[in-house]
Amino acid sequence: MGLLTFETPLSAAIEQQPSLIPLASRFGIRLGLGDKSIAAVCAEHRIDPDFMLALMNTYLFETYFPEQKLKSFHVSLIVDYLTKTNAYYLHSQLPNIERHLRSLISSGEGTNKHLELIGRFFEQFKASLTAAIAYDTEVWFPYCLALSSGATPDREPRPAELPAESEELAASQLCDLRSILVRHLSGTYDDNLAYAVIFAIGSIERDIRQHNRIRNRILNPIIDALCRA
Repeated sequence: MGLLTFETPLSAAIEQQPSLIPLASRFGIRLGLGDKSIAAVCAEHRIDPDFMLALMNTYLFETYFPEQKLKSFHVSLIVDYLTKTNAYYLHSQLPNIERHLRSLISSGEGTNKHLELIGRFFEQFKASLTAAIAYDTEVWFPYCLALSSGATPDREPRPAELPAESEELAASQLCDLRSILVRHLSGTYDDNLAYAVIFAIGSIERDIRQHNRIRNRILNPIIDALCRA
């Protein structure tokens, strides 16, 4: 599959790459798309088609990253996308993993210490990600929006305040959790539930890494430039 264009039917793109479903859903796009093009769907939902197309191609192709194109979009557009992504983590992906993980732990019938360890690792990951999202919501995103509008931010973030690479830490914790499942899980447990947890972990891990590409290579450099101006 080549790069998506404005004329690409969104349904065809999703059929070939179901991983686009979470991204589309953040903008209120639901299934039942017919043969509508990406441009047509964006028009219906009042979404900037250039921004959506850039996001989708960035999400699908590791080597594709239109840095200059993305830097041309207003900070508010990027912050809105990152805010929607954070909400997706909190209200969809974390509950999905928790649901499968609770069932997996229960399948151990209270005798599998490996499952208890996995539960503790997940709680550490959840705490790291939740703290990073809270910082975004309460401090970082309001600061970015105020700075981009020419206003004086109510509060300027201090470097010591933000845990270094906080979301990268969350992704690393997910990697450790998956490794424990694949390499060290033993005893009584339900195989299918273990697979479901691994797939759910893989999904949010990929998403966080793509999320961080937008944050670290687009939003942060724009804000750095505004601070120097």
